[in-house]
Amino acid sequence: MGRLFYNIKQAFQQMWRNRGMALASIFAITAMMLILGIFFVMVVNISLFTEMIKNDYEKIEVYLYDDVSEEEAKVMMNTIETFGGVKETAFRTKAEALMMLKTKWGDNGYLLDTLGDNPLPNSIVVTVDTLESAHNVYSKLGELDGVEDISFFQETVDKLMKVSNFLQIGALILMAFLIVVSVVVVANTIKLTVLARSREISIMKYIGATNWFIRGPFLVEGIVIGIISSLIAAGITYFVYNEVIQLTGRQILTILGAPPVSSSYLAVNLIIIFVAMGVSIGASGSIVSMRRYLDK
Repeated sequence: MGRLFYNIKQAFQQMWRNRGMALASIFAITAMMLILGIFFVMVVNISLFTEMIKNDYEKIEVYLYDDVSEEEAKVMMNTIETFGGVKETAFRTKAEALMMLKTKWGDNGYLLDTLGDNPLPNSIVVTVDTLESAHNVYSKLGELDGVEDISFFQETVDKLMKVSNFLQIGALILMAFLIVVSVVVVANTIKLTVLARSREISIMKYIGATNWFIRGPFLVEGIVIGIISSLIAAGITYFVYNEVIQLTGRQILTILGAPPVSSSYLAVNLIIIFVAMGVSIGASGSIVSMRRYLDK
């Protein structure tokens, strides 16, 4: 425990002596993590929306005209069940559709209470066996009388999956590049401290100090820089995202029909991911900067 307190004390003293470079490192790493935060927010929201639609790809929803009665809808359902590839059918009233929409909107479901009359139509939900069957069933459904519109998401899912995969690959490549740059920045910061204490380090090695005893304060310094940077980046990303959601949340719900990822959920994951990255970057930078001097 005494060794730990010694390392922490020495780390903060070193950061204060080289506070200019320490601040520069914090700002540089924070900026890099903010860029990663933007990609993280985009990927998470697109992935969530894609999964929500993907879960419904095997379902085709047939919207009916208002003058189609429930008895007529049941006749249509019997006809649809004769189509090859149809697993089952279910009638969904406009009241049930509105309740499902409120549930999907979560905390923002109260916004639908201002609609007055329910504008949603009755519908028939058709479940198919396979995706190939869905295309054939979809074409036949359009020939039925009383059908106002048909909702089928497969093309949208395919496009969103391509976009999501592209963003994920791009984010990984960018992350790898920025991590390397961040490690170099931290290594250079620690290296200045090492140079300033090179004579002291030589004496410590001469009297028998182990490499890990010498490396300890520098390792803690790098980790502290990484943690501070990660917390600042996570805080800024959360604040900006929360403000954007507050300003555009209703428009997003209207356009996508699905809520964005909540800012509270995002904040927890951002802190975990950013702190893990910050600690890794700081520790790696310290180890890289010390290797040259401790291998002598």
